[in-house]
Amino acid sequence: MSEFRIEKDSMGEVKVPKGAYYAAQTQRAVENFPISGITFGRPFIQALGYVKKGCAEANMDLGLLPKEIGSVIVQAADEIIEGKFDDHFPIDVFQTGSGTSSNMNTNEVIANRATELAKENGSGVKVHPNDHVNFGQSSNDVIPTAIRIAGGLGVKNDLIPALNYLADAFEKKGKEYAHVVKTGRTHLMDAMPVTIEQEFGGYARQLRLGAARVESSLGRLLELPQGGTAVGTGINTHTEFGAKFAEKVSSYTGMPFTEAENHFEAQSTVDAPVEMSGQFKTIAVSLMKISNDLRWMNSGPNSAIGEIQLAALQPGSSIMPGKVNPVIEEATNMVCAQVIGNDAAITVGGLNGNFELNVMLPVVAHNLLESIRLLTNTCHNFADRSVSQITVREDVIKEKVGRNPILVTALNPIIGYDLAAKIAKKSYAEDRALLDVALELTDLSKEELEKALDPIKMTRGGITD
Repeated sequence: MSEFRIEKDSMGEVKVPKGAYYAAQTQRAVENFPISGITFGRPFIQALGYVKKGCAEANMDLGLLPKEIGSVIVQAADEIIEGKFDDHFPIDVFQTGSGTSSNMNTNEVIANRATELAKENGSGVKVHPNDHVNFGQSSNDVIPTAIRIAGGLGVKNDLIPALNYLADAFEKKGKEYAHVVKTGRTHLMDAMPVTIEQEFGGYARQLRLGAARVESSLGRLLELPQGGTAVGTGINTHTEFGAKFAEKVSSYTGMPFTEAENHFEAQSTVDAPVEMSGQFKTIAVSLMKISNDLRWMNSGPNSAIGEIQLAALQPGSSIMPGKVNPVIEEATNMVCAQVIGNDAAITVGGLNGNFELNVMLPVVAHNLLESIRLLTNTCHNFADRSVSQITVREDVIKEKVGRNPILVTALNPIIGYDLAAKIAKKSYAEDRALLDVALELTDLSKEELEKALDPIKMTRGGITD
């Protein structure tokens, strides 16, 4: 038997794999874009399912789509949402800039599956991909709507919880070692002391601010372009369709989606995804700072800082036995680099809104959703395989703090900057304890100096008395 069947569209006949639910327009796109081999993943396909279900139900409610046709479209769309037909979405993400190919891919799969369901239930209606599944829609509002649905769900359900999960891990580890005072560092040089809890609390705050930044951008991402059709005017759709559609999708997802306040803005730009991507970039910058701090603190372990010990997860060298590397932090840094690169691609995508349509929608969708996935997975991995397993080397830290000449800063209010600097330099040059040098060069007693130079007291701020 032949492995192909013949399908027709407005341009003629096309050979399509026999078992495929998609049809001619999808096959043309497969042949036209053999570029990366990267296809849309579950979140975007699911979002397309939500779009088609919401459109069908809204149009049935408005009396514009027959119930016997709309009901099987909804059934087929539900199966798309559940992931039953992901293998039937083969189009490369580098395709037509409007994403028309992916919209028609969805229309064809749903039309063929809905026709199959109609046959099973006895109605026998034939569902058309354009006339029925795509009724009252255009790729120009479907694809940007799917971007916002997928992005909004990914941010709310995955990324924000993941950022808070990692922040929790840092706070928990900080409390575990709240009693440990370590040397602070500025310019990579020894500075005044801080506690492990203070340092890790700073990391947690970075992550919670990242979650708050994303949350602050979410409302603008939740405005849906659906209902603007071809150019934002709403041609060939009901005037109440956009609002009703947003209500439907909100009921499916539990997210407060709304109709776009201005369809011309919503379809001609991807400003909301660009803004959200900018927040992802900021999170990536925060994560790389945190990750690199842990790499420095773990460095050595004998010839460098060596204040903490990261979990030994795998051999670090094919030639040096016993070497163990900070692999989770290195993977985290690579993810951060990718997210920053994704933001650059999304930014360029945003620049390509011409008149009534942006023509880089698929690459914006792919990069936005990839950033959500990478940051979400990395936060969980970082928390579970690194932060929660950190061991603080208290003996090393204590020895380093005691030899830190910068502690003399606490004496500034008592003896003045110039004498304090002299003590610090002599202590460093002679490799002597700061306390011993201060006893020689000041009139302060040992008890007074021990009180003033107590590292834990210095971490609480204020003026030395």
